[in-house]
This record gives sequence, structure tokens and C-alpha cells, in this order.
Amino acid sequence: MGMSAGGAKASGGGRRRRGRRNGAISEINVTPLVDVMLVLLIIFMVAAPMMTVGVPIDLPETQARAMNADTQPITVSVNPSGEIYLQETPIGIDEIVPKLQAIATTGYNERIYVRGDTTAAYGVVMKVMARISAAGYKNIGLVTLQEQEK
Repeated sequence: MGMSAGGAKASGGGRRRRGRRNGAISEINVTPLVDVMLVLLIIFMVAAPMMTVGVPIDLPETQARAMNADTQPITVSVNPSGEIYLQETPIGIDEIVPKLQAIATTGYNERIYVRGDTTAAYGVVMKVMARISAAGYKNIGLVTLQEQEK
């Protein structure tokens, strides 16, 4: 009789275990989530520097040091054929001031960078800067590349 009582307990214990195996698993496997997040992090780290400004311009080189940039400035670009871009949107020279006033968050203290291609007409770049300056903007800068020592 001792064996049957022990056998009943053993089979009862087996039923409980068997019930756990067939039940729903309440644990979440986070390994695939971590893998996907790491891949996305790497992709964004590689792609972020390429998303700065999309207008292809060959900037002149100077010996000036890089400026301290806390916030993203507004960029006005002049390509080799004299076309003007506000950020990445092509605009006419008469549209510069109204569009700047529309997107400037800090008013006339907004930082505005003018990017002119090395082969762009000097007069076009100066007209753009003159329009921006005449509108009252004070923080206007020309963007260049640092010279490479030869």
C-alpha cells in the first residue's frame, strides 16, 4: 500500500508538471528586440551625418576654425549655376526674406549660413547676403571647408 500511495503522489506531481508544459508561456523573449534595436542604432549612426544638407556644392577651403554650433542654423545655398536654395528647397532671390521670416524661430537673431559653390558667381552670393542683411538679420556666416595641409 505504501507503494500505491507513493505512486499516486508521483503521478499527481507528474500531472502538475505536465500541465505547466502545455500552458501559455508568460515570459517575453527580448533578444530579438535588442538585436533589431542595435541594428537600427547602427543604421542611424551611419546615416545621420549624410542628412545634413542635400544640395551638392563644392565649398571653398579656408584656414578658419569651425564655429561652435549649439542649434541647427538656417542654410541658404547657391549652386554653380546660380540657383538659390533655402535648406533643400529651391527659391527665387525675391522669396528669400519672406521665407526666412516664416521659418526663423528666434527672429532677427537667427543664425543663417550662406553656402556658395566655388564656381558660383560672386555677385549672386553677395546679392543673397545683402538681401538677408537688409532684412535685419545679424548672424550671417559664410560656410567653407578647412584647408588641407599639403
